[in-house]
Order: sequence, then C-alpha cells, then structure tokens
Amino acid sequence: MKDLVQSVELGVSQRKGVKVSRPKAWLQNEVVRVGLAESLCTYVMMVFGLGSVAQVVTGQGAFGQYISINLGFGLGVAMGVHVGGKVSGAHMNAAVSITMCAFGRLAWKMLPLYVFAQLLGSFLAAGTIYGVYYEAIFDYCGGNLTVTGARATAGIFATYPAPYLSLLAGFIDQVFGTAILLLCLMALGDQKNKPAAAGSEPVAVGLLVLLIGISLGSNSGYAINPTRDIAPRVFTAIAGWGADVFRSGNGWWWVPLVAPPIGGILGAGLYKAFVEMLHPPLSEQSEGLLEEETVALEKRENNCANVCV
Repeated sequence: MKDLVQSVELGVSQRKGVKVSRPKAWLQNEVVRVGLAESLCTYVMMVFGLGSVAQVVTGQGAFGQYISINLGFGLGVAMGVHVGGKVSGAHMNAAVSITMCAFGRLAWKMLPLYVFAQLLGSFLAAGTIYGVYYEAIFDYCGGNLTVTGARATAGIFATYPAPYLSLLAGFIDQVFGTAILLLCLMALGDQKNKPAAAGSEPVAVGLLVLLIGISLGSNSGYAINPTRDIAPRVFTAIAGWGADVFRSGNGWWWVPLVAPPIGGILGAGLYKAFVEMLHPPLSEQSEGLLEEETVALEKRENNCANVCV
C-alpha cells in the first residue's frame, strides 16, 4: 500500500510539473548495487558462521558445542538473505551462482561480479573475526598458530577433513552435500510445487543449511561453498598460519573449490529432471484445481442436503 501511495504521488507530481528527485544515495548502476549487496550479505553470513566456530573452539566447549556452529551458519545464512535477497538474490556461494548460470537464471557475464563479491565478503569477515577473537585465539593456542594438533586454530576460518577421510571420499562428500543444497533450493523456489511462503524464504534457506550441517557436517565441515572456504584460507595463510593451510589434509584446499560447483549442477539438474520438467502445463493445473474445488463444493452441498433432510 505504501509503495502504491508513493507511485500515485509521483504520478501527480509529474503531471503538475513538479520536479521529483530520488534519494541522493540511490544508485542507477545495477552492477554496483548487486556487487555491494552480495558482498555485504556474504559478510554478514560469514561473520555469524565464523564467529560461532571461534567461540566454540576458543571457549573449549564452555560457550557452545557443534550444534552452535550449525545454528550460527544456518541463522547467518537467513540474515544474509534478509540483507541482500531482493537486490542480488543473496547467493553467498559461488556454487549457487555457477548453478544459476548453468540453468539460465543468471547471466554468465554476472558470474565474475558475484564471485568477487563473495570472496571479498568472506575475506573481510575472516579478518573481522580474527580481530574480535585475537586475544582469545592467542590465549587458547599460546601464540602458536597451527593447522593441525590439539590446539589447532586454522579450522576456525576454513574447512579441513577429518583424519580418517581420504581425498576421494572428501570429494564425494562435498559433491553430495552441495547437490542436496541446490536440489532443495530449487524446490524452495519452484512456484509450481510447494515453494517457501512469501516472506519466509530466509528462514527456509537457513533451516536447510542448518539441516545439512546437522546431518552431513562431520566429515569435512560442510564447506559446500568455494568462496566461503578459499577466502578465509588465504587470509589465514597471510595472518600467520602460513602455507600449511594449503598442505594440510593431503592438499585438501582444492576439494572445496572444485567439488561444490559439480554437486550444485548435479543436484539442480536432478530436481529439474525428476520434478520441474514433469509439471503439467499451467492450464491443466488450473483445470485440476477447478475439478477439486467442484468436487469439494458438491460434497458440501450433499452434506448440507443430508442435514436438511
């Protein structure tokens, strides 16, 4: 209603010859607006996510457990969608952006912008959490920044595989986790199926990430996101953890980069092939709904007639 009133006022002002000026901060350049929104929503998501990990690790269990990390990332994603959802779509994940391009829902020329914005937001979030928890990290590890071991802290920022996990198993883990993510995201946005209710999308997406963390997170920290992993990893390499962040886990660093986009395309393709492409034409759906309503109406009339008799 407010938008309608503003629209009417704008039309009246134009007819009267009154010059209407937009807010000074309004940006005509869509690329800039999308880039800024995607950076900010990614930053918000990563601050909450990495912050929850830092609190659990440095608090040694006194300020949360593994479920705290799941909730931190899940709710962080929900807040990120609120921040940038109407502007950039709040992908916050290069695997999502690549999948949207592959299925024609985002122009390929926009992909570099999305990836850069996500990298920037993730890198800045890592730096922020490092600053906020600087003293806690050094108190916890005694000033010895390590990637592995009893007092390792690199895992606060990037994902690393469990000791038992091979590269092949980890690759499959990341492909599968991201496939589930994109399959469910496609379902949540399918207007011909059972999409998330209008306005509830951020909560629905956050719950999806929470669910993946609860069920598929223990093998390698459920990165399922190339930009979420590589940007903080580069930050830790610069901040004092060194090249071990790339050597650890038999050179694990490339798996969260390569596997998630493959999984994203597979998961979205699976949903499209098994569900989306098999929807009946809109006219048939309307006829089916009309028939159901007619049958329901006839039943109510019959019940009413029986009661009256």
